[in-house]
Amino acid sequence: MIIIFVLLLILGIALIVYMVKEATLNNVVLHEMTFEDFPESFGSVSIFFISDIHKRIINDEIITAVKGKTDIVIIGGDLTEKKVPFERVKKNLEKLKQAGPVYFVWGNNDYETDFRKLDAILLDYGIKVLDNTAAIFESKSGDKLSLLGVDEVGQGRDRLDLALLDAEDKSFKILASHYPDITDKILPEHNIRLVLSGHTHGGQIHILGYSPFKKGKVEKLEHTTLLISNGYGTTGVPLRLGAPAQCHLITIKKGS
Repeated sequence: MIIIFVLLLILGIALIVYMVKEATLNNVVLHEMTFEDFPESFGSVSIFFISDIHKRIINDEIITAVKGKTDIVIIGGDLTEKKVPFERVKKNLEKLKQAGPVYFVWGNNDYETDFRKLDAILLDYGIKVLDNTAAIFESKSGDKLSLLGVDEVGQGRDRLDLALLDAEDKSFKILASHYPDITDKILPEHNIRLVLSGHTHGGQIHILGYSPFKKGKVEKLEHTTLLISNGYGTTGVPLRLGAPAQCHLITIKKGS
């Protein structure tokens, strides 16, 4: 009986250690995406996408892996959460700025903080907040790429219509949204080619392979392509199982 108890204790400790390891990984997932209508004059565009940072401090290993390889950095919401000191947020922003110009969309946990102070910090650090707005990029040949962002979906702050008005109508459109559910509001005529999202943590902890949310993935939908990230941090318990921490380096180019 004692032997069984000791074995179960060892297995339990080993499982906890493994879950901590999955929660603290510094894994940059590489994606190469091709679109037939991507403007050839851009060559390729690289995006570093990180969501759901929460309490974590971004490891320098991440920045080293993407520095010099990315054109745009996007924070997909939940940069922080309640009780996370703003000095930690500032440190993370300083690190991300080393990788490239940074864009941000609001997540539900960002609004748990003093969000007005967070907004001021983002402004001070030169972070472009995409709150139902768009940023336009133009190639030397005059082709346009629009990066759209919507405000927090769960509280009904999102206005995709306003973001679309701010975008160039005939541009290649990429949408950043903390919630993947924004895809329910995308119509064929919006011509949004790619959606980058987080929020679900990929389920964070899968018991016997089950969790309320599916693992992060790239999925081809009827009207767009959707990337859902497992996210970099955790919420609740600092553990993961079956949905390891991740962020993404996405290269987009013309192709079939």
